Order: sequence, then structure tokens, then C-alpha cells
Amino acid sequence: MISTGPYQGYVYAYPHKTAYRPLDPAPPLREVWADESLDALFLYVHIPFCEMRCGFCNLFTRTGAPEELTGAYLDALDRQATAVLDQLSAVSGHGPSPEGAASFATAAFGGGTPTYLTAAELERLCDIAGRFPGFGAIPLGVETSPATATTDRLTVLAERGTTRVSIGVQSFIDAEARAAVRPQKRAEVEAALDRIRAVGFPTLNIDLIYGIDGQTPATWLHSLNAALAWRPEELYLYPLYVRPLTGLGRRAQDWDDQRLTLYRIGRDHLLAEGYEQVSMRMFRLPSEKAGGTEYCCQTDGMVGLGCGARSYTSELHYSFEYAVGASQVRSIIDDYVREDDFTTARVGFRLDDTERRRRHLLQSLLQAEGLERDSYRARFGSDVTDDFAAELVLFTEREWVETTPAAVRLTAEGLAHSDAIGPALFSSGVHALMASYEAR
Repeated sequence: MISTGPYQGYVYAYPHKTAYRPLDPAPPLREVWADESLDALFLYVHIPFCEMRCGFCNLFTRTGAPEELTGAYLDALDRQATAVLDQLSAVSGHGPSPEGAASFATAAFGGGTPTYLTAAELERLCDIAGRFPGFGAIPLGVETSPATATTDRLTVLAERGTTRVSIGVQSFIDAEARAAVRPQKRAEVEAALDRIRAVGFPTLNIDLIYGIDGQTPATWLHSLNAALAWRPEELYLYPLYVRPLTGLGRRAQDWDDQRLTLYRIGRDHLLAEGYEQVSMRMFRLPSEKAGGTEYCCQTDGMVGLGCGARSYTSELHYSFEYAVGASQVRSIIDDYVREDDFTTARVGFRLDDTERRRRHLLQSLLQAEGLERDSYRARFGSDVTDDFAAELVLFTEREWVETTPAAVRLTAEGLAHSDAIGPALFSSGVHALMASYEAR
């Protein structure tokens, strides 16, 4: 069933963490990964600290941290890395790495803001990640902010193999940044972008937001053109969401039409500037190296480090507890830095065969290239148009989906409604778990 309105929720993973529940008994990681292919994994390291909390943010992060806390967090990351590597090494017969355990195809530092850490702390973070096979030679993406994209931090990241830097700008107009509770000056943003380009990374991504109070088509184009002055290899255009427990959470205005109008303006402008659309949010300059990793989120696993990181196997998604409220986030971080045993999966969601099919459809369909029907058949032994006939018929009737013998993909209008299509594909069981989750 499709809810009213095009902006129901950003689906970047399925299921959402609010569908996770405590695993009792907590399975050892060596059992969780025992029957998995350990080739082409994704290493994700989460840093839950920011210099400020944006009004739209519902990420697992805390504002500020005393030096002793960031040091303790890195200590915990080191202990977790040891435990995870030991558990993966206990899984025999998989992977080409020297340990016989695993190989990694891509890596990312996310958050929070990883560059909240000092240059010396980033060195240590890279040392920890460097214990995983392939790190330093595989693509590495790092998120940053204007205030923390300093030359010393960026230099460390470049020297340790970072290939992509993503900076959250949101708007190049100071008044709009303040309206989004992102108090920053355009001069600070431009200075940070200058530093990123001067240090040199293969890929620069700039995040922008549309739907901010006071934003107009003219001011939206102004921000788009300001970003294009740096000719970033990637641009992400995010609709503003107002979520519970965030700084903008009391906003009640319905502004769907404004967001759709601004989305279309942004999409058409970037396409005219030579960018290709990868998803509703992502636009990139075409190149031979674009998307250059063998990792496939539909089929390959992810190893997450840090108290806000998820890990994926084909049958189990797991993490630590999830929260948005400041006091609960701080409590979870405090528990994490005191933890000594990282050998089990604590909180998660087990995917049965139907949920695995549903996740494959979601993760594929929300990309502009769509779902390859032969790949789906090879993996599941059936055709996606049979498995999800009712949903795909409904989307087709709305002219959101087109089906060919080779693929199922969203139309241009379907991409515009990705944030309605994604949640509509959630199973009833996942919806029930999310609805019963107590926000905190």
C-alpha cells in the first residue's frame, strides 16, 4: 500500500534499525558468518561525534566529546576490530586473504563526522582499519563538514588512501543554513572546499538540501550553481525531512509540492550540466572510474565497527542499540567504550527468504539502472514480476515503473517518488516492528 505523499522516508537500507530487536541468545560472530561468502566485503567504521547537531539530523551521533572520550572510543574500536578479525579468521575455507578469512572491496568512515577526530586520531583510526585485508588499496570514502575539513586532517586522509570525500553543505545561503539549524557561513564552506581540492581526492561529493524554510527556486539554483563552481564529481540532493527528536521536529507545515518542484529543478539542472542520475538523490559526472568497486550492496556483506554501525550477512543484519535522543545516544556510546566482549551479535533482524527477495528488489529498484531480472532469477530461482506482482502492477499503473524482458526500473516520475516507493515495499512484519519501536 502506498501512503499519501511522495516523502514517506529515505530508504538507504532494509530493514530500518527500528525493526531490529535483541537477539536472544546472542549468536557468536563466527556462527553468523560461517556460511557466508567473505569476498568483496564492505568495511564501515562509524564515528558518532559532531561539532554541532543539524536541525534535520536523526543520525546516531552526539555533539561534542571530551578528548578522553574520543580516545576511549578508538580504544573500543581497536578491541572490536581484534574480536571481529579473530571471529572471521575462525571461519575457514572462505576468502583469498592471507588469514584465509575475508577480503574487502570498499571501505567508508561515516558518522557523525569522522573528521571531528584530530589528525593524530585519524591516523590511529586508519591504523585500526588498516588491520583489515585490502585497506589502503581499496576505495575509501570519508564524510566531513566545513568546520572540520582542515588541511592537517585532509592530508592524513589523502595519505592513507581516501578516494572520496563527502561534505555536508546543505545550502550556500547563510539564512537558509540557519533555517535548517546548520549555522555556518558561506565563506567557511568555500574555504573548506578550497582545502579539499588543494589536498586532492579523486572524488568530491557535495550534499545539498531542498525544502528549507524560505528557500525558493531562485535560491535553490543559486546553491546548485555555487556547488557546481567546484565541479564536484558527485552531488547528493536531499529533501528536507522533519523527524521526531530532531531540532526541526516541531514543524507541522506540509510542503510536498515545494519539495517536488525543487527536486525537479535540481534534477533537470544537473542533467543539463552533464551529470547522470544514479538515484533520486545521487548525481555524478560520467567517467570510467565512476562507481569503481566490485562491492554489490544487494548480495555482498558488510562488516561494521563502532556503536552506530550495521553489519550485514545474507541472513542477519545486526548492530548495537539505536537511538536519536541525545541522552540515550550518550548512554549507548558510554556503554560501548566500556565493552570488552565484541564476539557476538547483540541486536538485529533475521531475513527469511521472502525478506531477502524484498531487500534485493528495494536495493536495486531505487537505483536508476533498476533490477536485472536475470540476476534476480539466478539468485532466487524465480522472476521478480511473479514474486512482487501486486506491488509492481500498482507502481506501473501510476507510471512509476517500466518492465522490459531484461529489467525492472523506475521511470523519471518513479525516481521522483522513490521515498514513497521504498516504504511501500516494506513487508507488513517490518512495518509492525517499526511501528512498535519506542522512539528515544
